[in-house]
Amino acid sequence: MTLFHWIAIFGTAFIAGIVNSVAGGGTLLTFPALVWLGQSPIVANATSTAALWPGSLGGMWGYRDDLRRTKSQLFFLVLPSIVGGMTGAVLLQRTPPGVFARLVPFLILFATILFMVQGTVQRWLQVHEHSHDGTRWLAGAAAFQFGVAVYGGYFGAGIGILMLAALSLLGLTDIHQMNGLKNLFALCINVVATAYFMTAGLVEWPVAGTMALGAVSGGYGGAGLARRLGPRVVRQTVVAIGFAMTISLFIRQY
Repeated sequence: MTLFHWIAIFGTAFIAGIVNSVAGGGTLLTFPALVWLGQSPIVANATSTAALWPGSLGGMWGYRDDLRRTKSQLFFLVLPSIVGGMTGAVLLQRTPPGVFARLVPFLILFATILFMVQGTVQRWLQVHEHSHDGTRWLAGAAAFQFGVAVYGGYFGAGIGILMLAALSLLGLTDIHQMNGLKNLFALCINVVATAYFMTAGLVEWPVAGTMALGAVSGGYGGAGLARRLGPRVVRQTVVAIGFAMTISLFIRQY
């Protein structure tokens, strides 16, 4: 590869790190870039996953103060994130991705709409911070998070949108706390998936390393950018990215 290719790889990962920190979806930048460089889709997906998990770490660190103010029981969702991430990684290696990938646009569209109308949905379900059965809702969120994590280990584009939608239904209203938790769960999903991809020999390490440097820089910077923009702009950005991902995936799949 030429110097231009390496610069393009780093730049793409930097932007993907910012996108992941704010709303998720960086895979839609890194995955096509690696395919464009000639990697097979499965290797490109595994390499992209290995490259982007440090960006989730950077994003989580950027929201560390918000995470300290988060209810401790929500950290229980780390467990289904780990188990689901490993399950999805195994499925990626053992099954062709075509069938599941065709469901992705519909999942992202549903989650984006759900996040956009979260206020109305919360009132309809009477989901408020102190007025619902915490154990029942947390169990439902754990099951949903497991499904998101399976998808995350398998392909991963849009898991941020799905997790933000789930957290909104749990009664969270602070977008910065939600982004901190989203980055934490994404980190768990991608770390275990990367570990499996490593053992399967699916990761192109020079490319993954270059992308990781860009993703860390973009992920940490994205948290600061979100604070400067404010909650309303961040929410609008989440919705815009969600619809953009849906359209791009419909075009690519159909």
